[in-house]
Amino acid sequence: MPKLDIAKIRERAEDTLVSHLGIEMLDAGEGTAKARMKITARHLAPNGFLHAASVVALADTCCGFGTFADLPAGAEGFTTAELKSNHLGTSRKGNLVCTAHAKHQGRTTQVWDAEVFTEARPDRPIALFRCTQIVLWPRGSE
Repeated sequence: MPKLDIAKIRERAEDTLVSHLGIEMLDAGEGTAKARMKITARHLAPNGFLHAASVVALADTCCGFGTFADLPAGAEGFTTAELKSNHLGTSRKGNLVCTAHAKHQGRTTQVWDAEVFTEARPDRPIALFRCTQIVLWPRGSE
């Protein structure tokens, strides 16, 4: 499966939650995806630590572009059906990196696992994430 053109990914994400949070896709396709996000004040909860929703947005975006890159021929898109995250740590500064891997890529669903790390500690995940994506087909194609 071909890799996604990063410039096209950035264009597609313009003026969305992805660009608002500063999520930068680094790679997507062939069952993998990678993204990065610089932690700023907008990513923090009122307690001063990283907001769990910021981490979930990074991981879901990373898996989503991985799904998009690997859609079956003829599919028109996808949507997240289910997601789960386990948060193991936090951060207040620096960059987060997410790596995602497809566990199942079928005609109607894809399942992806992702790990989120700080760039300073790439050996220690701060979050584990899994999502199921529903592949969307044009009406009447089934």
